[in-house]
Amino acid sequence: MRTAIADDDPIVCQSLATILTATHTADVLWTANDGDAAVAQYFRSPSSRPDVLLIDVQMPGKDGLAAAREILAKDPAAKILFLTTFADRSYITQAVSLGARGYLIKQDVTSVGPALQAVMAGQIVLGADVLGKLSTPDSPEEADRTADRQAFDRLSDRDREIAALVAEGLDNRDIAAKLFVSEGTVRNRISGILDKLGLTNRTQLAILWLNAHR
Repeated sequence: MRTAIADDDPIVCQSLATILTATHTADVLWTANDGDAAVAQYFRSPSSRPDVLLIDVQMPGKDGLAAAREILAKDPAAKILFLTTFADRSYITQAVSLGARGYLIKQDVTSVGPALQAVMAGQIVLGADVLGKLSTPDSPEEADRTADRQAFDRLSDRDREIAALVAEGLDNRDIAAKLFVSEGTVRNRISGILDKLGLTNRTQLAILWLNAHR
C-alpha cells in the first residue's frame, strides 16, 4: 500500500511515517504540512498519488477539508481518510459529504494501520464516537436510529440489500458479482437509493445504514 500524510505537525508526520514503514503497513510517498502542499504533492505526477491519503482537518492556509474537496473534484476515486483531534460534528459532516472514506480521532496511533487497510479494502472507517456525532443533535439517539430504519423500510428489498453491501465496503463490481446483475444495474440502483434518501454519495449511504443498524 502507498500512502501519504498531510498534518501541520511535522513530528506527527514523521511518527506516523516511521510506524507505517516499520510495521510494513505502507510505503509513505510524501508528507505535507498544509493543504496547498498536499494538493500540489498529490497531483505532482501519477506516481505521487497514494492509495490512501491521511489528512488532518485544521492546517494553515488551505485546511484539510478544502484540500480534500479539491482533490476529490479532480480525482473522484481518491481515497481520503481524515485523522484529527477534532470531533466536531460540522467537520465530520463536511468530511462525509465530500465523500471521504473515513474519519478517525487521534487517540491510538496503532489504529491507523488497520484503518488504512480497511479503506484499501473498500470499507468506510468511522469510530463509535464519530457515528454518535452524526446523529441528529436535537433528538434522542434511539429516535434518530428509528427514523433511519424507517427510511430504509420504505425502500425495496433489493435496494436494502444493495445498501447493506455498500455499508460493508463492496464496490459496484463486487456487488454485481454477488447479486448476479450487471455493474450498470448496481450503479443505477445506488443512484436511485441516494435520490430516495436525499443523499449525495455512497459514503453517506454507508453511514446512514450503519447508524440505523448499530
